[in-house]
Amino acid sequence: MDSEIVTHNGGCHCQKVRWQVHAPTRIVAWDCNCSDCSMRRNTHFIVPSERFTLSEDSEQFLTTYTFGTHTAKHTFCKVCGITSFYHPRSNPDGVAITYTCVDPGTLTHVEIKQIDGKNWERSVNLSGISSCSKV
Repeated sequence: MDSEIVTHNGGCHCQKVRWQVHAPTRIVAWDCNCSDCSMRRNTHFIVPSERFTLSEDSEQFLTTYTFGTHTAKHTFCKVCGITSFYHPRSNPDGVAITYTCVDPGTLTHVEIKQIDGKNWERSVNLSGISSCSKV
């Protein structure tokens, strides 16, 4: 889904965690049914790591949860508990942005695709999600 690359601002509910991401105005967001994403209802889009900048003061408010292979780094705000971004197992060279945590006004279209996180290896290979973190 090609569109103009713009700067999106976003963060958590309490605004202690803030970031910028350079991404298209039209995105594909992934709705995953793995044990973690399905409980959090995290629907996210993925960008290359170099297109993501965490605001300097935000680091002190973050904590990280890992499980399974410990490849994914599920970051969330220590104050409000919101995961506004994380580093996904599918794209260790990328950042997954919770699309509902993007400030209003810069996303013009969100296409939601399903990914079968319960059958992760097969689904990741079939979905093409790994290419989302390539420049």
